[in-house]
Formats: sequence, C-alpha cells, structure tokens
Amino acid sequence: MENQRLILFIVFAFSVFMLYEAWQRDSHPASGPVATVAGGPADVAVPRPAESVTPGAAQAPSGARPAPTGALQNGDTVRVETDVYVADINTAGGDLRRLELREHRDSLDREKNFVLLEQADHVYIAQAGLIGAGLPNHHTKFTATANAVKLEDGAPSVTVRLAALEVDGIKVTKVYTFYRGRYEIDVGFEVENKGTKAITPDAYFQLVRDNHSPGGDSKMLPTYTGMAVYTEHEKFIKLPFADVEKGKANYPKKASDGWIAMLQHYFLTAWLPKGNVAREYFAQHGDNGLYSAGVILSVGNIEPGAQAAVTVPLYAGPQEQDKLAALAPGLDLTVDYGWLTIIAKPLFVYLQWLYHWVGNWGVAIILLTVSLKMVFYPLSATSYRSMARMRLVAPKMQRLKEQYGDDRQKMSQAMMELYRTEKINPLGGCLPVVVQIPVFIALYWVLLASIELRHAPFMLTIDDLSMASVSTTNGWIFAPFAYFVLPVLMGATMIFQTYLNPEPPDPVQAKVMKIMPIAFSIMFFFFPAGLVLYWLVNNVLSIAQQWQITRAMENAKPAHGK
Repeated sequence: MENQRLILFIVFAFSVFMLYEAWQRDSHPASGPVATVAGGPADVAVPRPAESVTPGAAQAPSGARPAPTGALQNGDTVRVETDVYVADINTAGGDLRRLELREHRDSLDREKNFVLLEQADHVYIAQAGLIGAGLPNHHTKFTATANAVKLEDGAPSVTVRLAALEVDGIKVTKVYTFYRGRYEIDVGFEVENKGTKAITPDAYFQLVRDNHSPGGDSKMLPTYTGMAVYTEHEKFIKLPFADVEKGKANYPKKASDGWIAMLQHYFLTAWLPKGNVAREYFAQHGDNGLYSAGVILSVGNIEPGAQAAVTVPLYAGPQEQDKLAALAPGLDLTVDYGWLTIIAKPLFVYLQWLYHWVGNWGVAIILLTVSLKMVFYPLSATSYRSMARMRLVAPKMQRLKEQYGDDRQKMSQAMMELYRTEKINPLGGCLPVVVQIPVFIALYWVLLASIELRHAPFMLTIDDLSMASVSTTNGWIFAPFAYFVLPVLMGATMIFQTYLNPEPPDPVQAKVMKIMPIAFSIMFFFFPAGLVLYWLVNNVLSIAQQWQITRAMENAKPAHGK
C-alpha cells in the first residue's frame, strides 16, 4: 500500500508542477502591446554590439547599428510556391512575412496547412539587411521582377531577387533561394561597389516574434516558446522571453560558430551561418512587445569596382531530430526533452524503430510500454510481492485496529511488531518504483515533444495521438468521443488497482486512495492521447503482474492470517 501511495504522490507532484508551469506562463506574459501599422508589426532595431567577448571566440563585426525608425511599411507581395512551402515576401524591407508548411496541418483546423511565420493572428517574421550609411535594411523598399514564383517540376531550386535603389554607386540585391524537399531557405545579399570609395558593410539576419504560444497547445502541458542560441564553447542555451525582457539573458555575444533560433512546440526557425566565420549574436525586447533574435556577419572590405556576397541559411520547419542533427551541430537539441534527455533520446530512437517496424505510432507506444515493463519486471515484482505480503496480513492488521481503537501510538507499535514477525518491510516496494520514475518522466517528454506523434493516427476515430480529450487553448474544445474512452479506461484500471491492495487502516487514507484515481482520471482528459495510451497499457500490465504474484503467494500460504 505504501508503494501505491508513493506512485500516486509522484504523479500528483508532477501534475502540480505542470499546472504551476502553465499558470506562470499564462499569468506573467511579457509586457507591452503588439503594435501594428498597415498590417505590419512595429519595428525591432538591430542592437549595438555588446562589449563582452566569448573566451576564445573570433572578433565579430562591430559597425554602427541602425536606430529604430517606427513601424514597418507594406509593399508588394511576392508569393513563392515550392513542394514544401507557400511563402510571402514583402518588398517593403524584403521581409519573409508569411510561411505556410504544405506537409503539416494546422493545429486546430486539419483542413488548412500549418502557418509558421505570419503577421495576422500574431507576429512572427524573418528580416535581414545591411549595416552602413545608405545601405538597404528592413526599412528599404525593394523591387521585384515578378509577383509570383513557382518551383517548376524537376527543378532543384527557385530564386527570388529583390533590387534596392542604388545609393552612392552601391548596388545591392537581396536574394532568396528555396530548395525542393528542404526546409532551408538561403537568404543573402550581393553587393557591387560602383562608387569611388571602399566600403566595409555588415549584414544582419533576425527573427522577430511576439510572445504568444502557438495555437492548439494545451495550457495544461507546459512547452517552451522562446529563443535559443548554440555555440561549440557554450553549447545549447535557452533564452526565455521573460529573461530577455528583464536583461537577464546570459549567452555568448561573439563567436566563430553556432546558430540562433526561435523555438515553439514542434517547430522552429533558426539562422545557421556556415563555417568558422566571426559573428555576433543578439537577443532583445522592444517597447512594442516584440522580441528579436539574430546574428550579424561581416560582408568584408569591398574596393571600388569589386563585388562581395554573404548568405545565411534559414531553417523554418518541423523539429525532426534525425534531419536537424545533419543540418548543424546541436540543432537537434531544440527538441526539448528536459533534464532527462540522456534517457529520453534512446527511448525515442527505440520508439521510432518500433514505428518503422509496425507502421503505427499507437502500436509502437504499446510495444514500447511492454518492453519497458519487461525490463523492469524484476523490480516491479519486488514491489508487488511487498504489497501481496501486506494483503496477506490484512486480517491481523484489522484485529490490531479493533484491539487498540484510537490509540495511535500503541497501534503503530503493534503494527511494527507485526511487520517484524512477518518479515515485511512496508517500504520494500518503494525503491524499485523510484528507480523507474526517471524513465516514466523521460517517456512523458518523448511523447509530448516529438513532432512525429503530431496528427499521428492510432485506431478508430483516434487520428491524432498528440490531441487531448479536452483542450483549453481557445475556450473549451472537446475531442471526438473515442478520445474520452482512453482516459475512462485508464481511470477504471486505477480504480481496479486500489482493490488489489489492502485497505489502509486509517479511514481518511482509505477514502483518499479511493478518490485519487477518479481525480487523476479527470486530469488525464487534458493529456494527449499518446500519453494516456501509455498509462493505460502500463496499468493493464501492472494489474496482470500484480494479480499473478498475489495469487501465487496466496496459494502458497492459504491459511495465512487465520
């Protein structure tokens, strides 16, 4: 019984932690309204470089930075269509202001494609510009040769070229290159110096976003939405919006490698400069309620009559671990498995292997649960034998209760003597359970954070293992009836488990143990179906194991307790 109380306490504490995280996120949003003018967000300035330098890092560019000049303007829209994207580039600033992913569905409306970058429901865009007097930045009006560009059948890529007005003989072209089958977009500048003086421009590439969590995420389950930066020296560092706003974000400002990103549940955008080139990272909060994260690179010295170019790939797509790891060192760390990543990653690899074998993520979760149960069978058996012994001495404990009544001190002494006589350790089953808890929590994060389970079907009308029975994202959203079956069945297994264990001698504890399974069943209505499926299968296997061990011990000692 002590064992089951421990399990329920850990589940309860974990649930309270998740609720607290959700409350913190919803009750303490970043201050400041999101300002919009003519459909565009208020400007976010590129910061002046910090004086601090990461030890061992190359010196990053240090030119003067443009000051904010008000809200963005709207120009013409250039629509780009590829096999994976529908993108809108605005000629005002040459910004990437909308990015639709054709292979992923919207979180709330499965009939629509998922939109990652936008400025309608909330602000999330990509900008780039040059730093220097008269050079084009994200306030400059560019001109395009076409308003619609499409990746032709068989073509590996398609390019959009935006020309800026020449100033002092400096010709600048902003270039976007989209590739077939890839969530990478090359963004760069071609600079030709037709003037009489040498120039040394810098280029900045930034992501601008408000602090709104993506639509469709449950408020009951905390997921990270914010910035992140990676360097070989400092490794992966999260930059929460709140820390950036308060000036508490600590990260390498200058480096010769790495990347910077905006993260949200299942998706990310990241600037991925190539090679060991000096660069400067920045993360800042504007008075208009927007945040920017970006990188600054030197274009180099351009003599009169010479040309130069700079290009930085932008990744904007799903957090698919195997593909992210191949794009840039550490990029797969954006799939957030929390502090148990060392356990969670092997679990995901095994789960993915099972999926490739059976072709159904729900079945893969069931097989993974069975596998974990087999691995921990010896530990679980120790726990259930301890509970079975407690059940065998339940009649004697009841007699002690009747004998000592309300004298708790004598009752406790008599129970300890009984445990000694029967060679029972009331906490004997706790250690095996504690050993398994890190694995259970790691698996929880695997099922919550892996995009592979997003919109993954299982059976019947359960067509999304990441969907909860009840969502509170935009009011109360109820899933199809089949989604309610899993938490109801899970609750039934928890109730059945309570009857396999001896009733606590304390009547208050007995009532609590009967109420808690119902309370947790209600809580699981807000959990993704994949998580509920795991707990349901785990409970069924636990009941079978506990039933078999209890019956074996009762048959071995039929007259026990008489």
